[in-house]
Amino acid sequence: MIKSKNKQLNLNVKDCSSNIFLKLCYFSSVVLLLSCGSDTSKKTKTSETTSIKTESKKAEKVVTKKVLFFGDSLTAGYGLDDINDAFPALIQIKIDSLSLKYTVINSGLSGETSAGGKSRIDWVLNQKVDIFILELGANDGLRGIPLKETRKNLQAIIDAVLAKNTATKIVLAGMQLPPNMGIDYITEFKTIFPELAKKNGLKLIPFLLKDVGGVPELNQADGIHPTKEGHQILAKNTWAVLESLLDS
Repeated sequence: MIKSKNKQLNLNVKDCSSNIFLKLCYFSSVVLLLSCGSDTSKKTKTSETTSIKTESKKAEKVVTKKVLFFGDSLTAGYGLDDINDAFPALIQIKIDSLSLKYTVINSGLSGETSAGGKSRIDWVLNQKVDIFILELGANDGLRGIPLKETRKNLQAIIDAVLAKNTATKIVLAGMQLPPNMGIDYITEFKTIFPELAKKNGLKLIPFLLKDVGGVPELNQADGIHPTKEGHQILAKNTWAVLESLLDS
């Protein structure tokens, strides 16, 4: 009877030990799973953080510099069926073909004079501009505005651009007038642009309408505004000067 009780006791002890062992195994498994889950979570968070940083770097790379065309109807593409045929848009196409990180902004306004440009320049400069192309003055000449005023207004625009950001590169587009404006007037008008460029250390497009002005087939019916083909030549004249200012 005693042996039987001892045997039964031994069996109970074994069962108990077995149960404890199973519980320990189960507990260990749970701890292990939780640990793995935590590690996986950490890896996921690390992966997400790395992904965010990568996307952030990509976003930084696509940030482009700005080339702003500030002018009159020539810049605005007056009379064209599509503004994308105007020479500023053609410059953007050229820039894109070379994979350069620049965005062209067309701030042309038909009928704009140098005085009008002076009055709106502060608003235009609310954005950061890296290269500023100034194409104004032709309407002053066609209206017979005193050239002293034209020169003064153009200088004020240049000063405003540099006051906003001294690092902005400025290109001045030179213009000429038809002979019916009088020899003295057109001669003085022509000298305004190279003189301002020299005084301020600016890049100069000697004559924006070179090979276009006075050529009937390259101008619209008014004889003043270039056709689509004419704008392609304006883009060529502009690119000859602008190209050297663009960072590769």
